[in-house]
Amino acid sequence: MSTSSFSLQRGRVPLLISLPHDGSFIPASIAARMHPVARRSPDTDWHVARLYEPLAQVLGASVLKPLASRYVVDLNRPADGHALYPGQRETGLVSTIGFDGEPLYLDGQLPDATEVQQRINEYWQPYHQALSQEIARLHAEHGRVVLWEGHSIRSQVPMLFDGQLPDFNLGTASGASCGAALQARLQSCLESQSRFSFAVNGRFKGGHITRHYGNPAAGVQAVQLELAQLNYMDETSFDYDEGRAVVVQELISRLLQISLQ
Repeated sequence: MSTSSFSLQRGRVPLLISLPHDGSFIPASIAARMHPVARRSPDTDWHVARLYEPLAQVLGASVLKPLASRYVVDLNRPADGHALYPGQRETGLVSTIGFDGEPLYLDGQLPDATEVQQRINEYWQPYHQALSQEIARLHAEHGRVVLWEGHSIRSQVPMLFDGQLPDFNLGTASGASCGAALQARLQSCLESQSRFSFAVNGRFKGGHITRHYGNPAAGVQAVQLELAQLNYMDETSFDYDEGRAVVVQELISRLLQISLQ
């Protein structure tokens, strides 16, 4: 299923891979009011669909991804705009700053409340409706479902965290969005390898989607994986690095297979 704001590839197993920051498109009417650097949407979760889609095809998993950039509206933020990490600096539902702390919009060109609501209506709501419906479909068919949130970010973002981010960052809302057994199996998998550093419920504990849809008691487990981009791409040019990406994909594949057990 493809629409003007998202695409959904329906799978046959109880696994839905959501990639809410994969899109980089910014409508011309919005881009014209932004600084030139922002128009490139540099804070995109670059190439996560390229990492995940081949794995999803092999496993038979569903994949949901947006067209638009997180600069248009952040699908992993609550629609009311409340903070995910109170007390820490972060970008918002319709952010006015990038991860470098610099303004996205030219002077006097910020979106007003009416425009914010329009973006919610046109992009946020359709994505979340598709997400809810696919979770329900898979749950009805299998009696359970794992929602896997695929994300990535530059390895160093001083505004968000100190130093360099671990390579693999697993978030389960501190254990609230998935069962203890699944988290333990995923953590054991990460501990069994030595190539990549990792953290579990560290700086990234899972965003709105993980926290909102994860309901282990009802058979819906949600997990977020935030990847440090330097392991599969050039963080300056945004170019994909096939040689490094293959190794990252191997570990992601193991984690996804574990989530289906």
